[in-house]
Amino acid sequence: MSEPHQPSADRDLFRDTWVRYLGYANEVGEAFRSLVPKAVVWLSYGVSSSYVLGDAIDKGKKAGEMPSPEAGHSTRVTVAVVDTLVWQALASVAIPGFTINRVCAASLYVLGTATRWPLAIRKWTTTALGLLTIPIIIHPIDRSVDFLLDSSLRKLYPAVQKPSSS
Repeated sequence: MSEPHQPSADRDLFRDTWVRYLGYANEVGEAFRSLVPKAVVWLSYGVSSSYVLGDAIDKGKKAGEMPSPEAGHSTRVTVAVVDTLVWQALASVAIPGFTINRVCAASLYVLGTATRWPLAIRKWTTTALGLLTIPIIIHPIDRSVDFLLDSSLRKLYPAVQKPSSS
């Protein structure tokens, strides 16, 4: 059974629409690293980083629109921006990018030493393995970043300002 259509006011552009897939651009770039110029990989990081900044700004604006005493307004906005920025930077860019980079580097090395396949086949196989790894690593990384932030940064937030897990 499909989920009921959410009203547009409840939809989060950065998490409930196709826009969220822009956060995976650097992982795709890393998977294709052996086949494309480095500039393309860096461009993919630019796309993912723009997604992260956009989401952080969006969460800050939404936090600023919530009615509250003026004394807590700037704190709530700051917490929303910082929490989203740190969470997204780790969970969408840094950790998955590094992970896919290492999976692809290791697979290219293993294929180079364990097979006599032509270089082009090894590179395309490495890219395919990198792309296939992306859906496997997403949820474990997200949960790990939640745990990391819950165990560190989020303990520093004022009690009334703690955001729910991303």
